[in-house]
Amino acid sequence: MRLSRRALMLAPLGASALLARPALAQATWPERPLRLIVPFPAGSTPDTAGRAVATHLGQVLGQPCVVENKAGAGGNIGTEAVAKATDGHTIGVSINGPLSTAPSLYPNLGYDPAKDLAPISLLLRGAQILVVHPDVPGRDFAGFVAHAKANPGKLAFGSVGSGSGSHLAMADIMARTGIEMLHVPYRGFPPAVVDLIAGRIQALVLIGAGILPQLQAGQVRALAVTAEARLPQAPEVPTLAEVGLPDAASYAWNGLIGPASMPAERVERLSEETRKALAVPATRAALEGQGFEVLGSTPAEFARTMAAERARWGGLIARLGIKAEA
Repeated sequence: MRLSRRALMLAPLGASALLARPALAQATWPERPLRLIVPFPAGSTPDTAGRAVATHLGQVLGQPCVVENKAGAGGNIGTEAVAKATDGHTIGVSINGPLSTAPSLYPNLGYDPAKDLAPISLLLRGAQILVVHPDVPGRDFAGFVAHAKANPGKLAFGSVGSGSGSHLAMADIMARTGIEMLHVPYRGFPPAVVDLIAGRIQALVLIGAGILPQLQAGQVRALAVTAEARLPQAPEVPTLAEVGLPDAASYAWNGLIGPASMPAERVERLSEETRKALAVPATRAALEGQGFEVLGSTPAEFARTMAAERARWGGLIARLGIKAEA
């Protein structure tokens, strides 16, 4: 069959149009609002980080970025929802536990952080503070340890969930000092702080931003910070190294994630825009003023952090036989 001269002239144009369609589709993403899942309650640190980024993404991507709080199982439920999302418009914020240590704690975990998630960018990290109820005997770290040793299993400490930074930091402290306490996990830090102030638990390791107001109000007493250096917001509180626990520094951190099925170009774009959002002077100042260290990273840097944390804390979990609470 012979083609007309006009058909031959139009054929390259038709081929070009077909080739342009995927690029056009990519250029117009997102076609509808993004859903940003936060696996902890409103007011938690991941929620603060997520909302700071969501505002910027909504502005630059041309579609709203709607935050959805989906708490439960120490953050695993919301993180799994991100891992299994197939709509192309779901991302999330998660923390140490669900991203690095959950496989060591939950044999039947419904997702594999290393295979089912796409790291986009680290967001924030924060040194944690070991605080106790004011009525707990011992005015300093050494006094607290002595009291706990004299009362094995009679003191309770809270955390924001099994495998979270707050849980493992205290487990590490307990292992290094030889004390025994009951672990009480919470669905986020606000209820844990309420119970600490009320005396229903006696101790808590928590990110500085979550406890500094209560510390400054005298509602709790600080014994040590988990960072390498003292916190500017609480310069009177010594580091763990200063109270006799070298190499014990740790941080609570969080980051922006997507499902592993998310195209690489979208991951890169979201990572770039996230770093821009965190670099906005007003945003950075507001987050730093709450005691956070603003990070921002490439996807590869985030992946390396997840792997390093998995190796460190997974080893502790195995060594101490730590189990996830029901």
